[in-house]
Amino acid sequence: MKILKLTEDTKQNLLEELLKRSPNQYSSYEAVVNEIIGEVRENRDDSVLSYTKKFDGWDCNAQNLKVTEEEIKEAYELVDPDLLRVMKESAKNVTQFHQKQLTNSWFDANEDGTILGMKILPIEKAGVYVPGGKAAYPSSVLMNVIPAKVAGVSKIIMTTPAGKEGKVNPATLVAADIAGVHEIYKVGGAQAIAALAFGTETIPKVDKITGPGNIFVALAKKACFGYVSIDSIAGPSEILVLADESANPRYVAADLLSQAEHDELASAILITTSEELAKKVSCEVDTFVQQLSRREIMRKSLDNYGYILVADSMEEAIEAANSIASEHLEILTKDPFAVMTKIKNAGAIFLGEYSSEPLGDYFAGPNHVLPTNGTARFFSPLNVDDFRKKTSIISYSKEALEKVHKDIELFAKMEGLDAHANSIKVRFEE
Repeated sequence: MKILKLTEDTKQNLLEELLKRSPNQYSSYEAVVNEIIGEVRENRDDSVLSYTKKFDGWDCNAQNLKVTEEEIKEAYELVDPDLLRVMKESAKNVTQFHQKQLTNSWFDANEDGTILGMKILPIEKAGVYVPGGKAAYPSSVLMNVIPAKVAGVSKIIMTTPAGKEGKVNPATLVAADIAGVHEIYKVGGAQAIAALAFGTETIPKVDKITGPGNIFVALAKKACFGYVSIDSIAGPSEILVLADESANPRYVAADLLSQAEHDELASAILITTSEELAKKVSCEVDTFVQQLSRREIMRKSLDNYGYILVADSMEEAIEAANSIASEHLEILTKDPFAVMTKIKNAGAIFLGEYSSEPLGDYFAGPNHVLPTNGTARFFSPLNVDDFRKKTSIISYSKEALEKVHKDIELFAKMEGLDAHANSIKVRFEE
């Protein structure tokens, strides 16, 4: 891995390089995505089926597009019992964590005759996209569906591409059943997002779409935002490790590679105050890459977006970490909790040498759908509130309004909105 001195210039260059990975940089694909969305919006099932046959290569029709109960039962028989046990345990942890996020409607009644409040309700329908094909991501199913379920969403629709035999990965189907999905459709890509956003004869229209996907899925979500809500436009995976001389270089190297193996655009960064640790981590990375199965992906990821930065002080390292605002941030220092208090921007923070990033991906409970590409400065992990909406409640008695009506009329007239002022004024005419 590249070892560089952390300076203002290297930090700025790094930020510019990382920004190149953003889905916002892939405008060349937008015309294709917009064409697919337009056709699905106009032709509905016909276009969904046509694109599914073209891209996924199986003989689909309106009758076999929806996953059946028999297919789910068959999936349970095909999933390893130990994996089934782990998925159920993970689902329990994710559920318990997200249940703590629930908030209730509230009302504040005052003696002056005013009642103010907030009515909090779940959205009616949520759509979850799950990547398919050769890879299976049952963990993403749990992380996207369970917050919606905890929020009280009445209908959760999942879309995921099938293989050439028209079959969905069994682990994906079992995870969906454990999490509480109501309907599953064998559709992938931009056409799946368009179907969820606008509805077809077979696939219901939803209110919000969440879930990861390739660049076509990301751009389709971006294009459909406004017709539906979305979680985010996710970029490639990333990890940043903050470490001092006390860190175990073997652990650090293993954790960096846990994200580098995702894809060639993934980013893995170590910022350390120890030059000796930097050199040892680089050596350990080289050793691990030779042993691990996705070595070609990891090599390209590290060549393009892998960095080891040596800082003069932990304060300088923390400042850089806050500027990068990484999706995953591990703190491997003598006192990780003290460092954590100074972190302002991160999707998820992992403290101590036994809190490796995959713990969050699969099992601990907090959501693994996290802001990427520096958006942790203003976005949060997927959570229960993403599937709930809030409505303000306002009630004034005549006596309460009478005390302030002239103030409101003054404000409205200052803005040139006479009808606003009149709406208040007529209530106190002689």
